[in-house]
Amino acid sequence: MANETNVLGDPLQLCCGNTGYTREGFCYVPNSDYGNHSVCAVMTDEFLQYSKACGNDLITPNPMYDFKGLKAGDRWCLCASRWYQAIAANVAPPVILGATNSKSLALIPLEVLQEYALKT
Repeated sequence: MANETNVLGDPLQLCCGNTGYTREGFCYVPNSDYGNHSVCAVMTDEFLQYSKACGNDLITPNPMYDFKGLKAGDRWCLCASRWYQAIAANVAPPVILGATNSKSLALIPLEVLQEYALKT
């Protein structure tokens, strides 16, 4: 996992604290990750509400999984397909290109990710 690359071809950067699919803070995509949790995104209220309405509540804490819940401004490794779907709903959150795994490119064109890159 440590040798994975981001969408720019560089070493994958840290996305968030000890979270993400592997709970290591990187948007690693092991073979067991059928959801392709590869997109490092900065949560927005709009996206969190959209995700909840789609059946994936990222807001409510879930102690069974040591999940504290997310709020706007938090970074999180999202499923590439859910992030891509959010574009059609006009709620796709900004992405951190350096922390977005190159495996996201299997579903999302680089140009689209660049369009939604967090402006610094």
